[in-house]
Amino acid sequence: MDDKKKILETFENPYPARDYLIKHIAPEFTSLCPVTGQPDFATMILEYIPDKLCVELKSYKFYLQSYRNDGIYFESVTNKILEDLVDVLQPRYMKLTAKFNVRGGISSVIEAEYVKNGFVKPDDK
Repeated sequence: MDDKKKILETFENPYPARDYLIKHIAPEFTSLCPVTGQPDFATMILEYIPDKLCVELKSYKFYLQSYRNDGIYFESVTNKILEDLVDVLQPRYMKLTAKFNVRGGISSVIEAEYVKNGFVKPDDK
């Protein structure tokens, strides 16, 4: 897989002194099952508390669409997306929840989380 994170663009956080939660919901994520080659569909829920940067939404949409033809397991794609976003944005906190549609009678929800060293999430205080 190529370096997809180059697609992601950022802008400066307009309120860097404040902890606030950003939530983006992308209900049309698709990738391919690496075993069958059949499409997998998911809703990606990105939640993060920015530090200095925020993700630009059009680039985030194109980034997610770049997985459309990739054969990749649910666990791998969820963690790869989180890693790329953390690398680009360096947030205080980030969580990605991937809710995959039913396939073979089973639905899957994968959650991956990142917490910056020394940061205490507001709900953990």
